[in-house]
Amino acid sequence: MYFGQPEFLYALILIPLMAFFMSLTARFRRLAMKKLGHVELLARLSKSVNWTGRRWQIFLWFIILILIIIALARPQWGTEVQVIEQRGIEIMVALDVSNSMLVEDIKPNRLTRAKMEIEELMRHLAGNEIGLVLFSGASFIQFPLTFDFSTARSFLDSANPDVISHQGTAIGEAIHTAMGGFNWERSSQKVIIIFTDGENHGVDVLIATRAAKEKNVIIYTIGFGSPQGEPIPEYNAKGEIVGYKKNKQGETILSKLDEVTLQKIALTTNGQYYRASASGDEIQSLMNEVGQLQSVELESQFEEQRVERFQGFLLAALCFLVVTELIPDRVRNS
Repeated sequence: MYFGQPEFLYALILIPLMAFFMSLTARFRRLAMKKLGHVELLARLSKSVNWTGRRWQIFLWFIILILIIIALARPQWGTEVQVIEQRGIEIMVALDVSNSMLVEDIKPNRLTRAKMEIEELMRHLAGNEIGLVLFSGASFIQFPLTFDFSTARSFLDSANPDVISHQGTAIGEAIHTAMGGFNWERSSQKVIIIFTDGENHGVDVLIATRAAKEKNVIIYTIGFGSPQGEPIPEYNAKGEIVGYKKNKQGETILSKLDEVTLQKIALTTNGQYYRASASGDEIQSLMNEVGQLQSVELESQFEEQRVERFQGFLLAALCFLVVTELIPDRVRNS
């Protein structure tokens, strides 16, 4: 048996602790009643309680909790074959993880908003291979071209400024890295989608853009932020903002959206530039653009995937819940 989210299984540790706490509480309650001189009242109440039924109810509630925890952990066993149609568009997403992407001029911040839009992109582009490049002052392929979007999302979630120590925004290098992620033996259309605030600190962005154009790679750019600029927050270990980044002169650094660079990149490669918005409408426009690209029919892939079995555990928990309601907790008077 495998689990899709095994971290939930740690919650099983709470079950024996809860049982111990409930037992201790019941014992203290009985002792308190005796000390207060309510022995006769306690005896009368005890006669009306179906203690066997109560014990079964408590036992079943623990079983229900265990089943729900296991269901949340997504148990999987057995495999099924899924046919994945290859439509032949290869998409490399380049995500800017520089510190400037933590600016909160688009909520909750530029980076989080970009990751939300990439997830939306994945949901609507099934059948196309998608890979991810992370970049700031340097770049690397976070995951290669894949159809396995569930695994890809877990890698996407972990993207943050700490994954690259060399800070900056080297868009040109990101384009070169993305180009290296394509399968050049195929004749399929190749697309790069860049999510960034556009503050390019590299000098080779135009060289990289021309190299992409020569290989008929289309680049779409999505800009995050505002041309007016906002300060770059600094956080403590608790994730709280404790100040803003300053330059050597002690002046607060403003991170501004550089739309001019992003527009040049897109136009040079016959792509399109979009400014990110709170509504995320630009993603729908982008998907419409990508959807119009001519795809090459390739041989379908067959992938074995583990079968999700959480439904059975939830059904069992529901059945036990019904049973607990049917167990009487009071003794009927004859």
